[in-house]
Amino acid sequence: MSTNTPLLQTIEPDDPSMAQAPSRNTTSNARPAVVLTPTNNKMASTSADAESGIAGILRQSAHPAALFCLYFFRISAITVYILCGLLTNNYVLSTVAVVVLLAMDFWNCRNVAGRTLVGLRFWNQVDDDGESYWVFESRDPSRPANPVDAKMFWIALYVFPALWLLLFVVSIIRFSLSFIPIVALALVFNFTNAVGFTYADRDAKQRWANSIASSGWNMGMGGIGGQILGGAMKNSLGRFFG
Repeated sequence: MSTNTPLLQTIEPDDPSMAQAPSRNTTSNARPAVVLTPTNNKMASTSADAESGIAGILRQSAHPAALFCLYFFRISAITVYILCGLLTNNYVLSTVAVVVLLAMDFWNCRNVAGRTLVGLRFWNQVDDDGESYWVFESRDPSRPANPVDAKMFWIALYVFPALWLLLFVVSIIRFSLSFIPIVALALVFNFTNAVGFTYADRDAKQRWANSIASSGWNMGMGGIGGQILGGAMKNSLGRFFG
């Protein structure tokens, strides 16, 4: 055997088919070229599509000005109360600022926000005999409120009284007795609106149930049968809506 001959060429394979194995393995292990193609998922093409949060809520609202004022007065009252308690010792200035914001929020919520956002309104009236009673107004059920407006209104109506209640507990724990009357006034204003609009919403649903019950006459079911069916619908829907 010559030393100039490569070693691999001097070794004869036992099976002739094994000599072709490397070529078959080479072709079978060859991987196709990977081609990167863009997907169909698209990013927001405009700034309006990318908006979210407060801007998106106001854009979807049917009455953005009323919704903004509702949260502005409520957030401002709490913010001024906290900052005045931390940054200044002027009790008169703190009291006047918070009370003015609370009064503006109470009036705006009852007369503007409630009427425009959810179509509800309430007030207390005194008759000739000196007896007071609640009066509720509601919008026509055929004109439903905007879902975003209604959701944000009820959130503000129930969340902020809870925040003022938390501040009331904090004032008691810190023995800030001078600020307790301010928080108590805020609780009165906020709970009055919460209770009033809750009953106004219940009264509106009750009226809607009564109107459905009375519509049995319009469906050709007059007489005793119509009265029985209308009474059953009225009672069932009245219990369902409270």
